[in-house]
Amino acid sequence: MTRSHPATNSTRFTLGVVAGAWVAAYVVAIPLQSLIIGVGGYAGEPSDTWPTSVTALSALSLWVCFLVAAVVVSRRFGSGRFAEDFRFTFRGNDLLGLPLGVACQLAMVPLLYWPLQRIWPETFHSDELSQRARDLWDRADGIWLIVLVAVVAIGAPLVEEIIYRGMIQQALHSRIDDALAVVLSALFFALIHLQPVEIPGLFAFGLVVGICFMRTGRLGMPILVHVGFNATGLLLVA
Repeated sequence: MTRSHPATNSTRFTLGVVAGAWVAAYVVAIPLQSLIIGVGGYAGEPSDTWPTSVTALSALSLWVCFLVAAVVVSRRFGSGRFAEDFRFTFRGNDLLGLPLGVACQLAMVPLLYWPLQRIWPETFHSDELSQRARDLWDRADGIWLIVLVAVVAIGAPLVEEIIYRGMIQQALHSRIDDALAVVLSALFFALIHLQPVEIPGLFAFGLVVGICFMRTGRLGMPILVHVGFNATGLLLVA
């Protein structure tokens, strides 16, 4: 059974359905990504050596699997109307998400890491925090810079907010307290990026977008917060 939620009117799918869909998508995506990496000649190589083309195709294969899973969830367990089921709507005031995302990157993240850098200076050094974004930027040139920006600042915010807020957080609302749903979806979002040094920042950011989704009942603002956050992160290493 699902229960009502003040921001989203009703939770469309159960946690079990969403968990199964997420696992199925991930299981399909892993060998598909491995195939792309192998065909590109980078099997067994660390991701920081991949060219932008391989990185983009790898991300695209993952996103396609998750979006297909979301479509199946919508058709089998929701209304069949994707935008309605996942609250994929925008309003004018959602544009406030862009400066909020920029502020998260420029103010919230540095403030969060300031005490961590003093307790564990080597682990949380600023160079460690920006290393992944710097590597991505340094490996891209020409048309691949445009591809990189599209992947990081547009593709990732769209897909990740549909999956982690529109699907997972909404399903959590059907089983647990709203605030705890925000916390758990943010924690899962941070952990699944598989970058230990980034977990505190991604968790805090996940709380911000999760609260935006809970308060507005739509994905418009969380997506634009995510766009502002990711785009600013790229600009900082450009």
